[in-house]
Amino acid sequence: MKNLIRAAAVGAATGLTATAAMAQEPTKVVTVVTSPEPQTQLMAMVLTMQAAQQGAEAHILLCGPAGDIALRDAPESATAGQPPRDMSPQGLMQMIQENTGATVEVCAIYLPGLGEDASVLLDGIGVADPAEMAAQLMASDARVLSF
Repeated sequence: MKNLIRAAAVGAATGLTATAAMAQEPTKVVTVVTSPEPQTQLMAMVLTMQAAQQGAEAHILLCGPAGDIALRDAPESATAGQPPRDMSPQGLMQMIQENTGATVEVCAIYLPGLGEDASVLLDGIGVADPAEMAAQLMASDARVLSF
């Protein structure tokens, strides 16, 4: 009888631990893209889309050369289709934004570095507030992907 009680207690404790661990799993994904390489940019979008489709709330931050993906008049490297599905970094980013409600922003210093303002960005893309972005990166329920 004592063994049965011990087994039940261990089982209950294990179940509570598993439940607590599941409750703490990251529910947000913050993707930071700085790479100038279209293939790397596209893979960042592929993995972000997969995470969003698996239930993560997605936030994409584009900095440096990767900020070009957010431009209305983006360079061909951001808009040209890549193998194997002929998808572009910009096209998949827009699909993620439209289909999952992901937030897409450029770094706060990106536009001043170009000598431009937010009017050059695609619709729905904003400029990240450094304090808010830092809080998202540090959030215990976030997983950060950096490309």
